[in-house]
Amino acid sequence: MKLEFNPKAEFDMIAIGRACIDLNAVEYNRPMEETMTFKKYVGGSPANIAIGASKLGLKTGFIGKLADDQHGRFIKNYMAEVGVDTSQMPIDNDGHKTGLAFTEIKSPEECSILMYRDEVADLYLNPSEVSEEYIRKAKVLLVSGTALAKSPSREAVLKAVHLAKKNDVQVFFELDYRGYTWESQLETSIYYTLVAQQSDVVIGTRDEFDVLENRENGSNEATIHELFKHSPKLIVIKHGVEGSYAYAKTGEIFKGKAYLTKVLKTFGAGDSYASAFLYALINGMDIDTALKYGSASAAIVVSKHSSSEAMPTVKEIEQLIAEREVVYQNK
Repeated sequence: MKLEFNPKAEFDMIAIGRACIDLNAVEYNRPMEETMTFKKYVGGSPANIAIGASKLGLKTGFIGKLADDQHGRFIKNYMAEVGVDTSQMPIDNDGHKTGLAFTEIKSPEECSILMYRDEVADLYLNPSEVSEEYIRKAKVLLVSGTALAKSPSREAVLKAVHLAKKNDVQVFFELDYRGYTWESQLETSIYYTLVAQQSDVVIGTRDEFDVLENRENGSNEATIHELFKHSPKLIVIKHGVEGSYAYAKTGEIFKGKAYLTKVLKTFGAGDSYASAFLYALINGMDIDTALKYGSASAAIVVSKHSSSEAMPTVKEIEQLIAEREVVYQNK
């Protein structure tokens, strides 16, 4: 199975949602209480995906509101430098600040994120700041779940999805669940379901799909049975080190293995996975290959300190795949 995209579109992908600051612990193997130094990067799931896709050679754009502060300018400058179109990133004039995420790296298995997300600028993106003319230029609209957590960002995203559907732009929904941004899991389920049902491709972890369905210990079979009643053509459910499954509406099932690596931290894996998976699909690769690209990209990013700056090149991804395939064949 291969997805079809508009070959005449100016942009390969336009992402919408949050762009924020990651402050990653420089001192490893200790709790945040004892960590004294952090290094600054651009963060936020859709921003990371746009950056990762741009580094892979896709033409990408971004729709998101920035704070009128030093962090906001840092984000816009960095994204522009790596090739992301920032023309649709309005500046907040009401005093809202840039979201901050402090990361703790106790060990490869124990990583956590402390987020400051109250009254942040990206959640104040207004529907009037979403341009139909801009969205219709894209092959793909990438939507991140966190942007649905509050109004007016929620309505801006719903408008963007509507405009994408109207103009035959494929909608990719990366669930990106961050519980502390929401009032309740029921609220999350309502809006996740609303967007998932209108999407062409839905990507998330098994736990995130459980949130979408407002249940515990859900099954992949139940998930696809319900969502395939609606717009999705492809559903990707990730199971960590066990790998990932891609389910096509045509009935095909694809299994992607996780590539083992020396893990430094766990965050950033989902964003790097999505950017490489999307890159492979847009370049006409089949689902099996796209799963390999996603897994390889994730393996590279979790072995490095940052998320955005660690996003790999095509050469790095293909080299890792080649090396791992030789290892698996020799076992």
